[in-house]
Amino acid sequence: MKNKIKALLVFICLFPVLVSGQSAFDQLEDSENIGTVTISKGMLGIVANMSIDDADEETQEFLDLAKSIKEIKVFVSDDKAASQKMKATAKGYIKSSKMESLMKVKDDGSEVNFYVMEGKDSDHVSEMVMLVTDMDKKSGKPDFETVLVTMTGDIDLTKIGSLVNKMNLPKELKKVDKK
Repeated sequence: MKNKIKALLVFICLFPVLVSGQSAFDQLEDSENIGTVTISKGMLGIVANMSIDDADEETQEFLDLAKSIKEIKVFVSDDKAASQKMKATAKGYIKSSKMESLMKVKDDGSEVNFYVMEGKDSDHVSEMVMLVTDMDKKSGKPDFETVLVTMTGDIDLTKIGSLVNKMNLPKELKKVDKK
């Protein structure tokens, strides 16, 4: 049971993580007002090779998913100008790369958008971008808290969907399976 919890916690930490060291996002790393976390294939390999109960189906799905990811970058800011720059950079990259909208969720002023670039087949994507913007629930005006996650690799949407469906998440987020 502890191993399942460990795997789930690691997945939760890594999931909000989606596309890669694309030059469009490199400029965000240099901003003083944007926090950045980069997880390389090497670190993902370490996580995937952890000595946890890989006989467990959920754990194995997580490990397979971790092995398929090349890089994850997370950008976070609550600075108005930096948040606008993050959003503009993401939108520009999504448009120029012709990424497809996978899912959008709006709830209590927060907006979560998932975008993907097609992979080797309809169940796989080569890139995934998640852009989260949070609004001040009282005034309805943006408080500019923004999270941008990029992930690259050979990402199996069925594995992500399966793992998300096993978690206790809002029903809207359980629609990650690509239909």
